[in-house]
Amino acid sequence: MEVYKMLRMLRNKSGLTQKQVAEYLGMKQQQYSNYELGLRCLPIDKLRSLCLLYSVSADYILALPADLEYPGS
Repeated sequence: MEVYKMLRMLRNKSGLTQKQVAEYLGMKQQQYSNYELGLRCLPIDKLRSLCLLYSVSADYILALPADLEYPGS
């Protein structure tokens, strides 16, 4: 699943509006909307904030495989 679709799915599942998420991130609703539409790439600091908001990992939002191995693990 693409990141922008994951953002929309998580927001809807949480019962939040785009405006509420945008306020949490310290931006305007239109800016956040561009992330959900896939028109802009999500900056890493916003990705981190969304992970905390939704209590999920960045791997989850980025739709990385669950069995992905990391160096040194």
